[in-house]
Amino acid sequence: MHATIADVIADTAQNSIEAGASKIELSLVEDGKEISVGISDNGKGMDEATKRRAFDPFYTEPGKHDKRKVGLGLPILKQICEECGGSLSLDSEKGVGTSLKYRFDAKNIDLPPMGDIAKMAMSLMNYPGNFELVFTHKKGQDGYTVSRSELSDAVGGLESVEGLSLAGEFLESQEAALDGTA
Repeated sequence: MHATIADVIADTAQNSIEAGASKIELSLVEDGKEISVGISDNGKGMDEATKRRAFDPFYTEPGKHDKRKVGLGLPILKQICEECGGSLSLDSEKGVGTSLKYRFDAKNIDLPPMGDIAKMAMSLMNYPGNFELVFTHKKGQDGYTVSRSELSDAVGGLESVEGLSLAGEFLESQEAALDGTA
């Protein structure tokens, strides 16, 4: 099982990258009552048969994982949502893209801890591939939005240690501002 909400978000957003999306929008909204996550992409999408099997733990898309015959990401997410008074929806169309939305009751005793959102965002921003990722995090009335291309431009690229360090510091500062610790 995932250790934190940040792990869940990283796992589900990574699916969009692996689906060949060139544009991914990721939102995390915390309003004190619930935690909502939305991920939409223009990747390869799923046909109806694949959508029906997406929550089967003994199924993974052929060719997605060379050495694995199971796909536990979405089944585990569904279980966490159910255990934490939440819900999830998956919409996808082959050749168009996928939209995944899930939410958790923020006060549920079984809710995993939030985890390190800055590190999760940095990990996704640094994932190999040619894609644009736009990440928005809102907490109450405050929030920020950052895109992969803007972040890369601002720090002189995400390929160098210096660029990665600066990008990580920026994301950490945005999270600290949301938490009121900046």
